[in-house]
Amino acid sequence: MKQIITMFAGLFLAHAGFAQDVFTCRNTALSFFSATPVEDIDATSDKGVSAINLKTGEVYFKVAVNTFKFKKQLMEEHFNENYLESDKYPHAVFKGKLVSPPDLHKDGTYEVLVDGTLSLHGVDKTYREKATIIVKDGKPAANARFNVKLADHHIKIPTLVIKNIAEVVEVTVKAAYTIAS
Repeated sequence: MKQIITMFAGLFLAHAGFAQDVFTCRNTALSFFSATPVEDIDATSDKGVSAINLKTGEVYFKVAVNTFKFKKQLMEEHFNENYLESDKYPHAVFKGKLVSPPDLHKDGTYEVLVDGTLSLHGVDKTYREKATIIVKDGKPAANARFNVKLADHHIKIPTLVIKNIAEVVEVTVKAAYTIAS
């Protein structure tokens, strides 16, 4: 995992030319929530990695799909084996860029738009989503919440359990960055 962050930080550094512009997070928290009349499903992972380049506005997130933890073990098994097929599609990856990035070298709270591509279940889909970046003492933290339609990523839900799983899930991402090393 450290090698992945180092590699992407290196790419960001080479592109920008300034190490102080690239920040990484090795414990990015990701979660998703699905609400249905039958039951709510939520899962979390703190195993994501992320990088942000303050100069270029480039952002990157990656998480191993099998690191999501559920309240019920059976849900976790179904998620990995039947729906996300984590053996075949082991990672979810988002690569994007801030739209009209503010000067993130200054402390403050910034509401931003992010354009990018989410690669999930072997399918790439473009998204434009809102995020909040808070810079405190020169260190950025990012929070985003957005919806993912399962069908957009060819995630099939068996007819037998269609009422148990929502067609759209809410995804939350939280990352507290440190200077890339």
